This record gives sequence, C-alpha cells and structure tokens, in this order.
Amino acid sequence: MTTGTHPGRTARAAAGRRRRGRYGAPAVLLTPFLVLFTACTLIPIGYAIRLSLFTERRDGLGFGDAETVFTGLGNYTRALGDEAFRGGFLTAAQYCLIYIPLMTGLALVLALLLDSTLARARRFFQLTLFIPHAVPGIIATLLWMYLYTPGISPVLDALESLGTQPDPLGHPLPAVVNMALWQWTGYNLVIFFAALQAIDRSVLEAAVVDGAGPLRTALSIKVPLIRPSIAMVGLFTVIGSLQLFTEPMILYGTSPGVTSSWTPNMYAYTAAFERHDYGLAASASVLLALAAAGLSFAVTRLTRGRSERRREADA
Repeated sequence: MTTGTHPGRTARAAAGRRRRGRYGAPAVLLTPFLVLFTACTLIPIGYAIRLSLFTERRDGLGFGDAETVFTGLGNYTRALGDEAFRGGFLTAAQYCLIYIPLMTGLALVLALLLDSTLARARRFFQLTLFIPHAVPGIIATLLWMYLYTPGISPVLDALESLGTQPDPLGHPLPAVVNMALWQWTGYNLVIFFAALQAIDRSVLEAAVVDGAGPLRTALSIKVPLIRPSIAMVGLFTVIGSLQLFTEPMILYGTSPGVTSSWTPNMYAYTAAFERHDYGLAASASVLLALAAAGLSFAVTRLTRGRSERRREADA
C-alpha cells in the first residue's frame, strides 16, 4: 500500500509556514516592548484610574480606622472645582505660550545657522549646545538657583553694579522658561539639524542656481521640507510642558510666586504626599493625562491639516 501526500494539503502547510515566518519575527521583536509597555504604562494608568474612583474616610474626629469608599466621579468633581487645580492649568498654558515659540524658534534658527555654508566647527557647536541637555534636570535647576539668588549670584551682582535691581525669583515664570530653554534647545537643535542634513543637496543647489539667497533658501526651501520634524518637536514639547514639575518644585519655598499647586503635577504631588489624598491625586493625574492627549490630538490634526492643504495647493 502506497501513501502519498495530497497536493492541496502540502500547499496549505507551505502557506502556513510562510505566514508563521512572516509574522513570527515581528512578534518576537515586539514582545519585549509590549511587555514593558504593559507593565510600565498600561497597568499604572489602570491603577490610577481605579484609585481615582475611591477615597478614604474616617469616622468620628478622624482617629478611627480609614474606610475606602467608592465615590465614582467625586474626586474628579473635587479636582475640577478646586481653584488651585484650575490655576495650575492656567500657569501651564502661560508657560506653553512663552516657552514653545521661544524654544522651537531658537532651536530652528541655530540649526539653520549650523547647516548654512558659512558655518564652521559644526560638530563643536553641536556638542556645546547639546551638553546642557545631558546635565540632569535637578542639578541644572540647583545651578540656576545659585545664579538666581541675590547676594551669592555673580550675575546678579554684576547687574546690580550697573544700577539694576533684578529679582528673577519674584517672577518665577520667566525664570522657569529660561531653565527649560537652557536644557532643551540643544536637544531639539540636533533633531532639526539631522532633518536639514537629510535634505537632498540637489534641491538646494537648484535654488541657488535660480538666484535664491541664503535667507530665501532657508525660509522657502529648508523649513518647509523639515516641517514634519518641527511638528514632532512641537508635539513632544506640548506634552512635556504640561508635565512641568522639577524646576518649580525646587523653586517652591524659595520663590514666593511658586505655590504647592503652581502646576497640575505639583497639585497632584501635594495631594498625594502632603495631604495623603490619593484619590484626589490620581484624579488630578488622569485629568492631566486627558488634557495632554487632547492637546496632542489637536496639534497632530492641525499640522496634518496644514500639510494636506499645502499639498493640494501645490497640486
């Protein structure tokens, strides 16, 4: 008795092996990321949402045992009804309006200067401008605190000798913006410079042949071609700006203008570790995450809509 293999079954087995080979490698490579993403992002977010739906109450004068009570959206109502929490979002909005245009514009201008034909020692200036980002944020803030403190700051002493009386800690928002500019401009400059280096040089040479000067080439050729990088930097900067915490937290107690709820993150930190109201802290964190997601969506749609309209106009 002879046995044979059915042709259709052989073809299906071969197709199955091809599918396993096609999807097996991506699955193996994505598994570590998915495990870490689940453990470090999804599970904490789920725990924060669950925590925000409960609160602890004590009987009597507060000396009894704490009882965990389901409050639903009660913590969210408390957070949104708190003027201090809403004021933190106002501070974050003011910070974004000042910091994002300054940082993006400064990084873009420096990147265009480094990419120009007149630039010399590009690697040296790239490294020099990037070094501040390599300094940990807490150490950088402590250094700025030294420069901002009257009586010990050589910068303030020099300005006072010229007849001025600067008080950077009296108006903390510009001081915090200056710290962030010093730390993040070089980082985003590297992103813009890498995008500029990826531009086809023949396009730039054609613009020069057509009579375009350096300024016209930069504004009309280079900037439009790296617009996706500009949009990406803007998106990440918006998200990071809403999470402002380190700089004002170190200024807290030193600058009279920085309160314990100066930013939404500081409000959540104070609620959790000073007032031990973990439900309120979790709800404030969830609301902050929703605000960041909403702004990210708005920035993405805005930049995508502009790009689509520009492509339609060019067509």
